[in-house]
Formats: sequence, C-alpha cells, structure tokens
Amino acid sequence: QVQLVESGGGSVQAGGSLRLSCVASTSTSHNCMAWFRQAPGKGREGVATMNSDGHTNYRDSVMGHFTISKDNAKNTLYLQMNNLQAVDTAMYYCAASRFPGCMANALSAPSAFAYWGQGIQVTVSS
Repeated sequence: QVQLVESGGGSVQAGGSLRLSCVASTSTSHNCMAWFRQAPGKGREGVATMNSDGHTNYRDSVMGHFTISKDNAKNTLYLQMNNLQAVDTAMYYCAASRFPGCMANALSAPSAFAYWGQGIQVTVSS
C-alpha cells in the first residue's frame, strides 16, 4: 500500500507559478507516477505522467509550462506549474500505478492508477 500526500497548492494570479509536491510513504522509483486534476463539474483529467525510467508525457494544454519531476531519494514527485491561467483552476491529485511503465493512454485512464493522494486545491484568478 502506498500513501501519497500532496502539498504546495494555493491561490495565485494569472501568469504566476506554483510547485506541487507529493510525498510517498514508500519508494515509488519503480512506479509510473502521475498528476491528475479535476475542476468543478468536470471529470478527472491527466496532466502529466512519468515512467520509472523518467520518460514523461503531458496533456497538450500544459505542455511547455508544466514540468513533472521526481526525487527518488526523497520519495517525492513534483509538478512545477508556470504561467498559470484560470483554466488551470482545479483540485490536483498525485497518483501511482502498481507498474513501472505508464500505459500509452495513461492521461485518460485514471483507473490505471491504484494509489491516490487526497488532492490539493489550485486556484488561479484572472
């Protein structure tokens, strides 16, 4: 069982930056990791994934201004979010798969992830 705890959310003005962190209760160096988000009234959507070998994938709308990274020594996953816009307002969730490789459609398959954090709010005002 892996427990995930997110931090770093909050409120920011459009154009600002935030860095989310996700600390795992055990090593996740051999797990596909991901960030998802869910806005009010919408479904959960994948933001970024990272394979155990460091390969990353992003949804088109965040490519170039969000960066997923991890520090295996600290069991921590990060999401650096730059140039935030109102459309990025959502609850953000950290997720871990049981497997080292991320599925090709992982960004649209939250059911592929077995472990989830409680979520953290990001609010961007325009």
